[in-house]
Amino acid sequence: MISVFIVFAVFILFNINKMTNSLCIQREIPEERQPKVFRTINVLVTILLVSSFIEISLT
Repeated sequence: MISVFIVFAVFILFNINKMTNSLCIQREIPEERQPKVFRTINVLVTILLVSSFIEISLT
């Protein structure tokens, strides 16, 4: 179960990063702000994935 969830999490993070890149291009976010945007979104999605894993594991 853990390996399936890890593969799922990597797939989700990859797609979220692709969408974030599209957002940065579409909104013309400056190059110096883009790392902060990516970091913030990645941290929030990681927290969401970890909390989902914990919820699934405990039920």
